[in-house]
Amino acid sequence: AVRFANGKLQHPDSLRFTVYRNRDTAHPRKRHRRILVSETERLCYVGHNFGSEVMKCNSLCRYFVGVLDKNSGQMEVYNAEIFNMQPLLSGGSDLLPLADQHTLPLRILPHEELKVFIGTVAVERAVCSPGCTGCFNVSFCLVQMDLCIEAFGTSKQKRALSSRRMNAVGNDIVSTAVTKAAANVIDAKGVTALMQDVAQDDVQNISAFLPPCHEDVDRPEHVYKFEDILSPAEYEALRVPAATLANITAEELAKGAEERSHCSFVLEELKFLPTDEKSRDHKARCLWFLDTLIKFSHLKVIKKKHPMGPECPHIISRKLMKNFTSLTYNNGSIQNLISASMKAKITAYVIVLALHINNFQTNLTVLQNDMKLPESRILDVAKALRLRVSKAKGGPGLEDDQNHKLGTLSLPLPTQKAPEGQRKRKKMN
Repeated sequence: AVRFANGKLQHPDSLRFTVYRNRDTAHPRKRHRRILVSETERLCYVGHNFGSEVMKCNSLCRYFVGVLDKNSGQMEVYNAEIFNMQPLLSGGSDLLPLADQHTLPLRILPHEELKVFIGTVAVERAVCSPGCTGCFNVSFCLVQMDLCIEAFGTSKQKRALSSRRMNAVGNDIVSTAVTKAAANVIDAKGVTALMQDVAQDDVQNISAFLPPCHEDVDRPEHVYKFEDILSPAEYEALRVPAATLANITAEELAKGAEERSHCSFVLEELKFLPTDEKSRDHKARCLWFLDTLIKFSHLKVIKKKHPMGPECPHIISRKLMKNFTSLTYNNGSIQNLISASMKAKITAYVIVLALHINNFQTNLTVLQNDMKLPESRILDVAKALRLRVSKAKGGPGLEDDQNHKLGTLSLPLPTQKAPEGQRKRKKMN
């Protein structure tokens, strides 16, 4: 699939495309590189799927093309990727980069034609090949190249020159209009208000996969309400499966730690279950759901109807599939996939549930190890949740000398900041 950067085609059926593939088929990255070339009467267009200017949508999404057979009524679906076709405005084939100037093509002109412009051109090399006296390789600056194309260029090159000049005029007009419109908006609204709007948009993007946050509250437990994590019906459905955890014995707990039937966070919290029956049952239900969420995050493609087993209540299975998976099309069927964004969402809900369990301070490093995440990922989610992150040593589930992070939810909430982009890599000494 292609899109043209400078407009839409009026007659797309007249186009012919040529695809060039990388010869290095053994290289895992280079073997997928493609260059797509298209030619019209006025311009040539080039698009590629690699390099710094490649479209980001191909890495973020998957695209498909459906071909419908009108006779059978069946459609065949094929993988596709989008090429952004850019106009190639300069004629010629060999490119010569000039210092502090534009990258321009070399043209080979007969000796007689060159005499006319000999005073305005810079001769790069006197002879193009040994024994040849009829051609010169000449490098031009932009204006000198335009003059040569006007005098000696082919019809195709002259059309390209005309198009480039029209595009330049159009760009100047658009740039002037945009500058004027931006100045009017700044004068009407003010720079401070515009910066606040941008920050608010970034915050909304960050919060897309977080539990609902209630800022104007007076207690930490009301910032992320428990009902937003588990509805009353879902909480009631956990009564039967969580009874096993509520009544666990020391021997069963030791066996679970040996067999790793539960995550480290849950095993540690089971050692400190309250003696009060109601509080014990509440904590057991929370731990069972948290353990289920962490196990669910380890899956990639959901192929079973009940991925967490028959003991998982139907309402919980439906919640997991609906809220924590995304649909994908693969091998002719629709599947549920736990993408990177969905795993970040699961991480956010696990952290909030752990905060409710641990009086709104939880060990982020234990959760990080249980979910098999890099530290930077869980810290990003914790900061998006407006937690205060502090350092400590030792702790349950960790070595004595292992640094770990504590996340604390306290009021007033810290100001939420938009991500500053990719972290700078540390220099190695």
